Amino acid sequence: MDLSIFAYEWLGKPLWMWLSFVGIVVTLLAFDLGILHKEHRQIEVGESLILSGLYISLGLAFGAWVWWYLGSEPGMAYLTGFVVEKTLALDNVFVIALIFAFFAVPPKYQHRVLFWGILGVIVLRAIMIGLGATLVAQFGWVLYIFAAFLILTGVKMLLLGDKPPALADNALIAFMRRRFNVTDEHHGERFFVRKPHPENGKPVWFITPLFMALVLIEIADVIFAVDSVPAIFAITTDPFIVYTSNIFAILGLRALYFALAAVIDRFRYLKPALAIVLIFIGSKIFVADLLGLEKFPAAISLGVTFGIIAAGIVWSLIKTRQPGPSTLAKEGLDGQ
Repeated sequence: MDLSIFAYEWLGKPLWMWLSFVGIVVTLLAFDLGILHKEHRQIEVGESLILSGLYISLGLAFGAWVWWYLGSEPGMAYLTGFVVEKTLALDNVFVIALIFAFFAVPPKYQHRVLFWGILGVIVLRAIMIGLGATLVAQFGWVLYIFAAFLILTGVKMLLLGDKPPALADNALIAFMRRRFNVTDEHHGERFFVRKPHPENGKPVWFITPLFMALVLIEIADVIFAVDSVPAIFAITTDPFIVYTSNIFAILGLRALYFALAAVIDRFRYLKPALAIVLIFIGSKIFVADLLGLEKFPAAISLGVTFGIIAAGIVWSLIKTRQPGPSTLAKEGLDGQ
């Protein structure tokens, strides 16, 4: 067998690196679905936290390998992209929780929707990142458009905040109900079910609420990718670093959802922190040009990004903590 093919470069990296990464992702997905969650059941918070820790550890371990094998600058770019994408995933958690609540998806079937949703995300991100890499390679000025978009997005998030989507008036839901046979009741884990048509009694295929939830989750990720893909390209233009950091951050989204869905309201100050991060990432491209630098220092970029996000998390936890018994007792005495 001619092994020289594995040394062939694709998008700037040897083929064996891409195949190894794909192999890791496939193994993790197979282990998750085939062993850990072979049976449909509700995932408890404790298990979710353990799985989240595992996925984060694997993502950081891959980043350590990137640092060791490719150098410190690619390593820091990977870690910056990983941290930013992981933080953006918290927005996904909030929207996914709204979608599951709207369609009344039973907890034991939520993992199935998220698993297939992650598979779709992996493919969609590959397409979007591939298009982004092609544009950046052909037209370098596209990076400045990405940067300006990030700055405007960050400013908008700071000034206007985010309103939760009104799913009852969602155009996509209305379109699916108009164009397809849709059943309002769940049919276990099934995305499609064959049942008699209410008008003529003939057996036809119906879309279940579980499938509609899956479609909305995929569309939501495309919308979020409009922020995250320009953000990572503003950090690095290496397609391998862009894609691997994105996917490793997303792989743990299922576990992250079950750990954070019930307490997502405690991270209310993370949104402004993320807005500041987007403004910083967009601005550093222009700052580097003004200072005559080829690239903004990766170490400073990683440090500032991590510091802002950490401050947002800590401040959120402090401001939303529950008052202890002594505090409540004191407040009660003061009120007398």
